[in-house]
Amino acid sequence: MRLFHVRQYVDAQNILYDRSLLWTIIGLIIFGVIMVTSASMSISEANPLFYTQREFIQLGIALSIMLLVLYIPILRWQQASIALLLITIGMLVVVLFVGSSIKGASRWIPLGIFNFQPAELSKLALFCYLASYLSRKTSEVQSSFWGFFKPMTVMSVLSVLLLKQPDLGTVIVLFFVTLGILFIAGARVWQFIAILANGIFSMILLILFEPYRMKRFTTFLDPWKDSSGSGYQLTNSLMSMGYGGFWGKGLGNSVQKLGYLPEAHTDFIFAILAEELGFIGVVCILALLFFLTFKSLSIGYRALSVNSLFSGYLACQIGIWFGFQTFVNVGVTSGMLPTKGLTLPFISYGGSSLIIMCLAVAILLRIDFEFRQEGIQARVRAVK
Repeated sequence: MRLFHVRQYVDAQNILYDRSLLWTIIGLIIFGVIMVTSASMSISEANPLFYTQREFIQLGIALSIMLLVLYIPILRWQQASIALLLITIGMLVVVLFVGSSIKGASRWIPLGIFNFQPAELSKLALFCYLASYLSRKTSEVQSSFWGFFKPMTVMSVLSVLLLKQPDLGTVIVLFFVTLGILFIAGARVWQFIAILANGIFSMILLILFEPYRMKRFTTFLDPWKDSSGSGYQLTNSLMSMGYGGFWGKGLGNSVQKLGYLPEAHTDFIFAILAEELGFIGVVCILALLFFLTFKSLSIGYRALSVNSLFSGYLACQIGIWFGFQTFVNVGVTSGMLPTKGLTLPFISYGGSSLIIMCLAVAILLRIDFEFRQEGIQARVRAVK
């Protein structure tokens, strides 16, 4: 009888998946489709819904992959982590020779219906590898510099290939997420500070020895000094955000998207969101993204608390990734950070970003599912 009641409770509560996480993702995806449609309608006069149609195709691929990943046990990701990393490195090499070049950057592999960006896959591949490594070598990371240095070496290999494209934005994401997870894993503070200082020094050198990066940095400091030249994009982004006010100008009523703000549907979509939906819209979208970050970290810490190390480290990295990339995108759009080409998670137009992030969320849902399933089985065994 007690067993019957436990099973009845489990069925009634439907606790085999996290409803709040699922509804958050659905809300972000719907919000993203609406904003991409609004921000891109003026770009293609022949077909105002061109980017919306492509977004639906990419979304269909993303959701199909997401459903497939939900059935893959997390153990399989751990077993395939090195293979996934090697495949990604291979793709990063291939893209340098056969990749499509857009605005001087060779980052995309043409796949017909959309261009795939291996840099997006490199994030998930590195995070899976790090989670696998830390689940096996936690004590080594905590006790020796070599244990801390090895994962940084792998990240450096990916960084070199990414800088060849060039793609400094993805390198920054990889660097800070790697530092974050090593800190969570218990690396010594002096090692953490040493690598952080070395990384910041390297980024300064990369800025100083690349004229276009130096120009972006100086423009960020005072975009109004050359508002019609190097500061054009940032000043128009700031004007777009200022026009929105508290309530916004209304969905579809942005002026800056009418050819004034470059990349309005991709990297700078947050500015259009602020102009059309105002402060209220900004708060709502940031609240959803903050909750997604919080939920990811919560799932990760819960897994770590029961010694499910791979799942815990991977979920924490996904949470840091979503949170940090949101911070950078919003910081760039609002003029707090130098211009970097990073999408706003689930909102910006971009097939590669959408597919990989949906895949990451499917992994989160799977981690949570396995945790809940184990809890139910333990409860049923206790009743028996």
